[in-house]
Amino acid sequence: MLSYILSRLDLEQLRGSPAEVLAAIDEFSNTRDFMISIGGHKAGILSDLIAKEKPKTVVELGGYLGYSAILFADAMRRAHGSTEGLKIWSLEMSVEFAAIARQLIELAGLADIVTVVVGAAEQTLRSLHSEGKVKSVDLLFLDHAEELYSSDFQICVELGLLGKGAVIVADNVVRPGAPDYRELVRGNPGLVSEGVKGLIQPGDFEVSSQY
Repeated sequence: MLSYILSRLDLEQLRGSPAEVLAAIDEFSNTRDFMISIGGHKAGILSDLIAKEKPKTVVELGGYLGYSAILFADAMRRAHGSTEGLKIWSLEMSVEFAAIARQLIELAGLADIVTVVVGAAEQTLRSLHSEGKVKSVDLLFLDHAEELYSSDFQICVELGLLGKGAVIVADNVVRPGAPDYRELVRGNPGLVSEGVKGLIQPGDFEVSSQY
């Protein structure tokens, strides 16, 4: 996918244009080899959520190849009218995926907003918190291993990252499925949680708000 994008004749048109970079990823996924990025329909749902909630600090667990980070950063920049005070921490376990994500984020012109960190989510969250880099999170996006959703959400709670008004979005809660996580957030008296239908496999979102 990276080779496909970097060899395009319209590469310079993509440079500095998040929408064009995302469209190129979608085109590759639709015509060459299916990617597990969130894709067009889910991208619209998340863009609308960013426009509504206007987060300034986003942490995503499972950055994959950078699609969601590019989407979030672009939507945040449009929602706030500038990049001042905006930050996305994209946590990714794979060194290879993280390297690709950094190149695509740079191509989209969003490297000043997005930092990709390689490592296990729990360890990285604890490190970022202890170093004072992440003190609170406006939007938490869970899109890594579904079996880790509950434990990593609990780490964020333990560290005090999710204050009043924080929004937690978990992808793929129906397919492959994260039943333990859904039960956890829906049973939490401090959260309002609901499912949001996603047309593209592998599944739906669970959107939770702290109050």
